[in-house]
Amino acid sequence: MLVLLVAVLLGVVGLLLVWLSARRRKQLGLPAGTVVYSDTGIRQELEKPLYDRALGLTGRPDYLIRQGKRLIPVEVKSAAAPPVPYDSHVFQVLAYCLLVERQMGIRPAYGLLRYDDREFRIDFTFEAEERLLDLLAEIRRAERRGGLPERSHTSAARCRACGFREICDQRLT
Repeated sequence: MLVLLVAVLLGVVGLLLVWLSARRRKQLGLPAGTVVYSDTGIRQELEKPLYDRALGLTGRPDYLIRQGKRLIPVEVKSAAAPPVPYDSHVFQVLAYCLLVERQMGIRPAYGLLRYDDREFRIDFTFEAEERLLDLLAEIRRAERRGGLPERSHTSAARCRACGFREICDQRLT
């Protein structure tokens, strides 16, 4: 009788954990699949950030989801979605797609950009990859010149959040 009681109790605990996991996944807006990597403290198969030495590029998507043989990088932003995703956010997701392909040998068809109230699918086409590689080359040229790329927006809020703000001669704030 005790064995049966323990078995039932373990079954209930197991169902509770599955339910909590599904609830959390829904809250985060994650697609179905296994979380392979998380930059948010959840379990992970990958221990290190994604890295490509040839490009000098390192990245940590918030989540990397495995669906069968497919991998989907997911970037989560804590703000409300703009009408159209910012180019910088799109390029961030594209960079994660490229890093997944280069490091893991699996080309993602797309990545997800998740805002508080909306999600965008960012297709990882060969044209998108070329735009990303062109941008990386422009950044490398600017680094060699010792300068910064031209500011591409008129948003003071974006300037305040920029990592180059302190050294930028084009900042708005």
